[in-house]
Amino acid sequence: MENIKTALLVMDMQSSILSNLPDTQELISNVNKVIKAARNRQIPVIYIKVGFRQGMPEINSNNKVFSGIKQHMADVNMKEWTAIHPELSPEEEDIVITKRRFSAFTGSDFEVVLRGLNIQHLVLTGVSTSGVVLSTVREASDKDYKLTVIEDCCKDGDEEVHHLLMRKVFPRQADVIKVNDWI
Repeated sequence: MENIKTALLVMDMQSSILSNLPDTQELISNVNKVIKAARNRQIPVIYIKVGFRQGMPEINSNNKVFSGIKQHMADVNMKEWTAIHPELSPEEEDIVITKRRFSAFTGSDFEVVLRGLNIQHLVLTGVSTSGVVLSTVREASDKDYKLTVIEDCCKDGDEEVHHLLMRKVFPRQADVIKVNDWI
């Protein structure tokens, strides 16, 4: 595909998150296709998941989004909550990274792993488009990564927001393609 080192990112594909979205079967099927294509090309597959310690001590009351769920999730088993959807389970050679906020970079060792693998091009899949995908695209662009977003391997609870990001926002910093363009 190119001479720079690429990694496929599978972001926030946790059963607990996917269960909040309607009609995820096509998304899961598409992400499975790109995972298989990446493995066939010896492209590293990096799973990014959001997670916290029990009781969520990482969440400050000033964080509008996460503080709203902190009390609700006080008794949630974090190991279960962070589990990747079984149809998308990582294989032994895949890398799994836990982040603490929306961006894949925040509160994780993601950047250290990318440097260790000499990755320069990130191919993004994930839920939600307005969460992890947007935050990671913005930060990765600022860090000078080449970016590709696979549109039909991303989903948001708000279709209008998904469409706006894919058509107007992401193309300024990334190539936006469809699953069949990549596989």
